[in-house]
Amino acid sequence: MEVIAKSDRHTKGLLRQCAAFCIVGLAMLSLPGCMAGGLDMFSSSKVDRSVATGTVPQPSPTSDSLSDEMTVGNAVTSADIQRLEGRPLPWANASTGSAGVIDTIVENSDSGQVCRQFRTTRHSYVGIAKFYGKTCLVGGGNWQLLSFQPES
Repeated sequence: MEVIAKSDRHTKGLLRQCAAFCIVGLAMLSLPGCMAGGLDMFSSSKVDRSVATGTVPQPSPTSDSLSDEMTVGNAVTSADIQRLEGRPLPWANASTGSAGVIDTIVENSDSGQVCRQFRTTRHSYVGIAKFYGKTCLVGGGNWQLLSFQPES
């Protein structure tokens, strides 16, 4: 018996090659159209020269930073310094998600007013920063936060 049917193995390979060549060719022809419009890096006529950069001003205190200041101030003023014996005092503000550690609290009564100076860290979504501050006992037995500044 003799097989008279021809195999299409050779024609399938040729068909695949032609299809791949056509796809690559169409892609190559369409790329210059995409590149002609907006990716011209060497033309100075399209550069907006009216925009200038400068230094960024120091931002005004946000409600989050003020809330953190109050939380640290409350931790410093309510701390029992004798009981701490120089150990760090952790603090956390649930409303802002910030937290930190007060590593130094020094109480003095210079000029007849009781004040506490402190150093702390603040871990927030902005990053980690070190701060120092001062709170003093004012009239009526209330504490007032006089300063809360970032360390430089």
